[in-house]
Amino acid sequence: MTPFNYTSRPFRVVFGRGTISSLRSEVEGLGLERVLVLSTPQQRGVADTLARMLGPRAAAVHPYATMHTPVTVTERAMVLVRELRVDGLLAIGGGSTIGLSKAIALRTDLPQIAIPTTYAGSEMTPILGETSERAKKTIADPRVQPELVIYDVDLTLTLPARISAVSGLNAIAHAIEAMYAKESNPITSLTAIEGITALTRAFPAIAANPLDSEARADALYGAWLCGICLGAVGMALHHKLCHTLGGSFDLPHAETHAIVLPHALAYNAPAVPNTIARLQPILGDDPASGLHHLLVNTEAPHSLRELGMEERAIAKAADLALMNPYWNPRALTREGIRALIARAWAGEAPRS
Repeated sequence: MTPFNYTSRPFRVVFGRGTISSLRSEVEGLGLERVLVLSTPQQRGVADTLARMLGPRAAAVHPYATMHTPVTVTERAMVLVRELRVDGLLAIGGGSTIGLSKAIALRTDLPQIAIPTTYAGSEMTPILGETSERAKKTIADPRVQPELVIYDVDLTLTLPARISAVSGLNAIAHAIEAMYAKESNPITSLTAIEGITALTRAFPAIAANPLDSEARADALYGAWLCGICLGAVGMALHHKLCHTLGGSFDLPHAETHAIVLPHALAYNAPAVPNTIARLQPILGDDPASGLHHLLVNTEAPHSLRELGMEERAIAKAADLALMNPYWNPRALTREGIRALIARAWAGEAPRS
């Protein structure tokens, strides 16, 4: 067996249906008195509901989380944190809201509670991506790992099937890259396989009936496991490309991950035969094509062009992706990366 290192990070997870009913007792258990409730503008209603549940322990609701965690948005939130003498953070939503909570925690080391309503998996990681002047920078810091995560399946029942699919593929991306990451290990790989299996099992059932609570539980369980993978090891080409595309061209996070994933896996496939072999029972003989078909069979966009990226940006994206060297199982070439992005832009089938 190949030697490996494995680090387990401390956090508490509450998983089930109706679990937000325990929110107040969980906050009391953490000794928090002035909690700032964070959300996007679209989820202001549920944020207000949580604030009412907390009663006097809710300092305020701040519903201004934004995609890609712009530093300007964080600075605005920091003013409120100082003015209200906040002693804890509660994020309700997906990666945008949890990202804002992490950005505040990075600057203050305040304890965080995350209540995910998508399958992004950010709540399970010590990783934060911040955007400033159209460039996204990713850091890893234990201060940004939430101390408590409450998974409530009921909160995901109204997530549209299209968003569920792209969010789930985003989660699968975490698991697949973890299997061939430089720091990969047997525990993470087992977790990855279980997470991918649960999500791919959930997709068809959610598409047929978005209110299928068992399928939703499968998807949330899979997303949790895939998020653990992202938090346990480093990442490679896929995440670098997606952060470049998202931060530089303002493309939506989950959709970008879902579109790029099959192409990034196809690029790396020749260098990671063991990973491909373990994915074949789940995704078919050609796992990259299997992922592409999963995306195409949803109502979600399956090309970067559909997200608003211009064709002339392909060359610039390739240059940006190669600007700062990073580890990847297969050597990175400008020609290869440019071709990968071009296929993702056009919505073509992936190719090694």
